[in-house]
Amino acid sequence: MSNVREVRFGDRAVGPDQPAYIVAEIGINHNGDLALALQMMTMAAEAGCDCVKFQKRTPELCVPDSMRDVQRETPWGIMSYMDYRVRVEFEHEEYAAIDRRARELGVHWTASAWDPESIKFLENFDVPFHKIPSAMLTNHELIDAFAATGRSIMLSTGMSTLDEIDATVNRLDRDKLVLLHCTSTYPCPPGELNLLFIPELQRRYGVPTGYSGHEVGLQTTVAAVCYGACVIERHVTLDRSMWGSDQAASVEPPGLSRLVRDIRVVELARGDGQKQVYESERKVRERLRGY
Repeated sequence: MSNVREVRFGDRAVGPDQPAYIVAEIGINHNGDLALALQMMTMAAEAGCDCVKFQKRTPELCVPDSMRDVQRETPWGIMSYMDYRVRVEFEHEEYAAIDRRARELGVHWTASAWDPESIKFLENFDVPFHKIPSAMLTNHELIDAFAATGRSIMLSTGMSTLDEIDATVNRLDRDKLVLLHCTSTYPCPPGELNLLFIPELQRRYGVPTGYSGHEVGLQTTVAAVCYGACVIERHVTLDRSMWGSDQAASVEPPGLSRLVRDIRVVELARGDGQKQVYESERKVRERLRGY
């Protein structure tokens, strides 16, 4: 049993003594297509995920001036990077549809907010928690805006030093904080996953700790549960051959179903760490030992 406090994500308790909270990261793999996003939500719910997550940006605030006019090849032709970012961004109408579909499916939804206006936008939907992406971990102005909402926070720690994580954790309410270990490489080679850091994060900060995986394959994500991950997040897609930078490190529908299934089996197999003679062993014991 753990003395780490549970954190509430809406109607769910998240912590070491709870089933892993599984997040299907749709991100921007929908490529700005609402119908595709809703289809991916259904796929995640059918696989047994607890939550689907998107990404929310205000392009005018997030796109650096030096990048705005840079030309980019896209499925819709060559366009400026700014036009591309606007093209794939969902606004209120799309998120209202996402909110309705999540309620119909019985799953949570939220989004990673990349700027203060996006935090305000998500607050209109009463999301169960806010997700702070690894890239924003050192943006203390944004961190403070997240904290001011009073909601539970999930914070990814990729590409960050311990000193940087310390500084950000100290700005947040640990009673409402879940940390995610991750390595921000897409896709990430197994030798850089460092799963042993999952229990170290929990020990250092005393908060529930999870894992956001960007690797190819499923076995290392399942293994993260054995190291104490109480949240599992993986990018998902309908087809890894689709256009987009996150598709290659994403899990397709059959893989997602296997991932959720295997996590639940591993949770059962993990047990409580106490040695006992199970009832199913007693007949074997009597036959082989005679007592």
